Amino acid sequence: MQLPLPRLNYSMMHLEGKTALITGGAVRLGRAITGALAEQGVNPVIHYRSSAGAARAMEAELAEKGVNVALVQGDLVSQAACRQVMEEAHRKSGGVDILVNNAAVFNKDTLMEATEENVLAEFWPNLFAPMFLIRAFAELAGDGHVINLLDRRITANDTSCAPYLLSKKGLYELTKLAALELAPGIRVNGVAPGVLLPPPGKDEQYLKEHGGYVPLEYQCRPEDIAAAVLYLLEADCHTGQVLYVDGGKHLLGTEHV
Repeated sequence: MQLPLPRLNYSMMHLEGKTALITGGAVRLGRAITGALAEQGVNPVIHYRSSAGAARAMEAELAEKGVNVALVQGDLVSQAACRQVMEEAHRKSGGVDILVNNAAVFNKDTLMEATEENVLAEFWPNLFAPMFLIRAFAELAGDGHVINLLDRRITANDTSCAPYLLSKKGLYELTKLAALELAPGIRVNGVAPGVLLPPPGKDEQYLKEHGGYVPLEYQCRPEDIAAAVLYLLEADCHTGQVLYVDGGKHLLGTEHV
């Protein structure tokens, strides 16, 4: 006797009408995430530090499409600054349902080269700010979803960017810790991109020359990261998870950083 096929009944978070605060949401990867969320009916609150022009341009672009957009400026270098950004986002939007910790700083400093100033300059936006933003979000929102943008290097040891890598490894651990402490009301997940965009002033050829071996031989795009963010937001069964969006490069370990 053949058993009947199981009925699939996925629990999905409905994104339409939700509000998301995206740090660094007007440029590069943040812009792709903001645009993808807006297409799903999410009202974005775009945080920026110094990219005022890009933030206002994106606000105008989305407003023309009928999207409710708010802008929040802030330098995420203290607990008070993070709290102020979150409070302003809540005040301007009527309440934040989703936090995307995207803003980050990347510099190449080895362990022996790194200064105290350089370490703090990367640890604040890459680790400390997400921690204090998550705390403020949990206190003000009560429930919702957090997405942390990580890096596929968290599975390896790239000695050329020690402070950056340590900050992202710390954010990976924070993702799991916060997921456990804030459950069941708040889900916390991560997306770990590979090489996506060339550095400022470089073109796509730079990626081809410096990207190294990728098992899938596929150049991931910002849209792929945005799709991973949407997936995690919509799948209510996930917390404390990390999606690697890198064509499999994280599987290669330290020798292929």
